[in-house]
Amino acid sequence: MDEDNVVYVGNKPVMNYVLAIVTQFNNGAKEVTVKARGRAISRAVDVTEVTKHRFLKEAAVKDIKIGTEKMVSERGGTNISTMEIVLGLD
Repeated sequence: MDEDNVVYVGNKPVMNYVLAIVTQFNNGAKEVTVKARGRAISRAVDVTEVTKHRFLKEAAVKDIKIGTEKMVSERGGTNISTMEIVLGLD
């Protein structure tokens, strides 16, 4: 997988990420991976749905991967959920 075709979802507004995905596809990408952790997962799902329904109707979800990462902070270790959504053009 090409690391250039990855959009990391964080705390910015949904439309910022939608624009990033649409730009990737317009630049010739066949697939774009949307990655998020923790509370940003629901925003990543929103980003994917807005992209599919409003901007790229031909885009489809090719794969969804879920997982857990161990995060170490000054308060000890915690687990944080991760999600990857692979969008592709048919």
